[in-house]
Amino acid sequence: MAKLQITQIRGLAHTTPVQRATIAALGLHRIRHTVTHEKNPTIEGMIRVVSHMVKVEEI
Repeated sequence: MAKLQITQIRGLAHTTPVQRATIAALGLHRIRHTVTHEKNPTIEGMIRVVSHMVKVEEI
């Protein structure tokens, strides 16, 4: 299965509680923090919620 490298590129100021919770659930803590997740529908849905705040690369 493919892996996704997710990097937070924007801060959490002026975001909704759902977006803050999604960033935390992805395991991101600060700007330029990067995590790796398996590509699956759950992670893809989370990325869709915060797509304007993260950069996603397939590895």
